[in-house]
Amino acid sequence: MQTMRDLLRSVLGDSLSALPPVERLAAAWPVAAGSSIAVHSLVARLEGTVVTVHVADRAWLQQLRSMTPQLRGELSRIARVPLTDILFEYSHD
Repeated sequence: MQTMRDLLRSVLGDSLSALPPVERLAAAWPVAAGSSIAVHSLVARLEGTVVTVHVADRAWLQQLRSMTPQLRGELSRIARVPLTDILFEYSHD
């Protein structure tokens, strides 16, 4: 049986298809990362197959870096954008 989260990911991916890749990634980030992470971070830019995510807190920066492979896979799958890496940068703005 498909969970609600899986269903949401699938529907979100379908609805994002008309957007440019960086906008698809930004819209998919809260679902891929979860709301507790997304409130402290945001997709900043896409260069080729590398997405940069700004992180508002240094403690979250360390945590997110340790989760890079998992987050990259989820974000790429939901947004339907091929990614080879996620770079996390501290941004105090």
